[in-house]
Amino acid sequence: MFSNISLANIIFYLACLAGVLFVFYKWRMAARKRFIQRYEFPNRVRRQVLKAYPQLQETDVETVIDGLKQYFKMNLLAKGRPVSMPSQAVDVAWHEFILFTRQYETFCKAGLGRFLHHTPAEAMKSKSVAQEGIKRAWRLACYFEDMKPNQAHRLPLIFDLDRRLNIADGFHYQLNCQLKNGHANSSGYCASHIGCSSGCAGSSSAGGCSSSDGCSGGCGGD
Repeated sequence: MFSNISLANIIFYLACLAGVLFVFYKWRMAARKRFIQRYEFPNRVRRQVLKAYPQLQETDVETVIDGLKQYFKMNLLAKGRPVSMPSQAVDVAWHEFILFTRQYETFCKAGLGRFLHHTPAEAMKSKSVAQEGIKRAWRLACYFEDMKPNQAHRLPLIFDLDRRLNIADGFHYQLNCQLKNGHANSSGYCASHIGCSSGCAGSSSAGGCSSSDGCSGGCGGD
């Protein structure tokens, strides 16, 4: 019965199937992003953030919650690849949420399609050497805020949150780690080593930098 089906017809049917699968994939990703964005975390998550950082205002805590939602959406797009946590305050909120084990498992299934295990907050091995996970976090955070990773004109929310809220034990990033006199600024973590911003390039294309981005090796990367 298949003898009359030509190669052109087979290619056409396969192309149609691929198109249907692509549309379904885009729809499912959009639905999961909406689920994450609209999700209401338990109030205890907010209370734990305030307990850890009592100097924060309620609006500050909501900023932390926004950062947590952004981190989950970053992991959605990462498709199982590691995404480092760029914020200590957001990590506190994430860790508290996980204590609601059944609720967290349901959230992960609906929002991510998989269970997201918690790993301790670790931005970098050092203040100058970026890991693959933090490079991926930078690239995805920039994507959500409509910036090119190698041309960011500001820090994305989740990278700026600890500094903005003055989190004492947090990760404080700087977009440009070069002082006006040309010497490196050693205070805080250097964002220019992550995403090739401010003319400073990393060497790993997996971290969001490639020759097509205008990045050349020289001051960062693994």
